[in-house]
Amino acid sequence: MPIRVENLSYTYNAGQPMEQEALRNVTLTIEDGEFVGLIGHTGSGKSTLVQHFNGLLKPTSGKIYIDGVDIFSKGVSLRSIRQKVGMVFQYPEYQLFGETVFEDVAFGPKNMGVPDAELNDRVDQALALVGLDLSLKERSPFELSGGQKRKVAIAGVLAMQPQTLILDEPTAGLDPKGRDEVLSLVAHLHQREHKTIILVSHSMEDVARLAQRLVVMAHGEIVLEGTPEVVFRQAEYLEAIGLGVPQVTRLLQVLKKQGFAVDPDHYTIEAVEEEIVKLLETM
Repeated sequence: MPIRVENLSYTYNAGQPMEQEALRNVTLTIEDGEFVGLIGHTGSGKSTLVQHFNGLLKPTSGKIYIDGVDIFSKGVSLRSIRQKVGMVFQYPEYQLFGETVFEDVAFGPKNMGVPDAELNDRVDQALALVGLDLSLKERSPFELSGGQKRKVAIAGVLAMQPQTLILDEPTAGLDPKGRDEVLSLVAHLHQREHKTIILVSHSMEDVARLAQRLVVMAHGEIVLEGTPEVVFRQAEYLEAIGLGVPQVTRLLQVLKKQGFAVDPDHYTIEAVEEEIVKLLETM
């Protein structure tokens, strides 16, 4: 179920004194099964862009196609689009409202028209996917830890069984344990459940570790695109637009500039560790 964006522009408060252009002629394709990291400084347009993918925002100009269908063409049900493309907002636990975990996770599929007889299975499957014990179903979500609340919120989206999952800064505000759990969950959803993942983040370490392709935004435009290796070679440019490269990549780049025989095109801790071990063995 590919997502294709053609010449997409979006202006907040169009025609008013406070109007602000957020996106400018963005063209992008995300293939079925990809894991894409969408990165950019605050205000670059990345969150605005992904809110177009399931019709939460309507473009000022341009088109969005889901599985070849223009989602804003006459007769297209945005509800059906949102069943295919799920969105997990930043701090999704702030949107929890149910008296029980079951009520929160079941809310989306229930409003989609899923029969009551199927709801329990949907909830059980979603909770299992995020690694939460089914005994929590009758607990209040507000009694859970921060990481558990985040997982309940993600389970509520997964219960609608989308093929594509958009996560906007999914680890924001979590402690290291919760952060690792959520990132492991996202990796599992891609690798084992074969979901298309769009991860919006400002963490170079997170996208380096998980994404197959990076899309870099600045000032409402896509300014760089490619594999992590290709994108992180542009360290000076990334820094100029308020980003950077993973710290381990920066370490190799500094060593290279100082004359050490290292390959600076690594971006994971494991690969950089191997590179440094090889260097030490030659000294």
